Amino acid sequence: MNDWKLLRDALAPIREAGADRPFVVAQLGQSLDGRIATASGESRYISGEPAIDHLHRLRACVDAVVVGAGTIVADDPSLTVRRVAGRSPARVAIDPNGRLGPDGKWLARDGVRRLLVSAAGRAPGGADLVRLPLRDGVLAPADIIEALAQRGFRKILIEGGALTISRFLGAGCLDRLHVLVAPVILGSGKPGLDLAPIASLANALRPVVETYDLGGGEILFDCALRTN
Repeated sequence: MNDWKLLRDALAPIREAGADRPFVVAQLGQSLDGRIATASGESRYISGEPAIDHLHRLRACVDAVVVGAGTIVADDPSLTVRRVAGRSPARVAIDPNGRLGPDGKWLARDGVRRLLVSAAGRAPGGADLVRLPLRDGVLAPADIIEALAQRGFRKILIEGGALTISRFLGAGCLDRLHVLVAPVILGSGKPGLDLAPIASLANALRPVVETYDLGGGEILFDCALRTN
């Protein structure tokens, strides 16, 4: 792996993004056959060390990292920068109906801002509440990005889970998608992305893609979804 090239090329669009509008990147770690977990829900560790290092590089590049409540419940992530040099971003949980309690590593009182995006009227563990209306039963990705931008977060990482990433992708709210593919075949299990059906291949998303060998058989697909 060429670390310097990876940092220069794959991370440059994020680091060099202008302040005229928010820049949103999502990352997804999956198997060769597009699975992020087994049928029983086991997901650790599909991605290997090189992919996890890259995730921490992404965190170090952004102002805020966003995850859905399901990811908080299933994985209890810290959402901090630990494996590379850099500061930890603000931690944002999307919790439409107030299911999260006052526990969880994302609520650690470590000086990093914590925000809960919800239609409910409370935020656990001293987090700041970002209250938004539900639209067709969900919190709209565009509304979330706008609310975070109004609070000074211009570079935003959508880290998971798959449903959250799929919603942001389906809503056309991503500038970049990093798909980290591990050299493993599960054969069944939870798919990485689940978008609305398309009528024909002419309607398929066709991003501009660069690939990077992370080492250990893991490949990064850097997908540019907006080119201006």
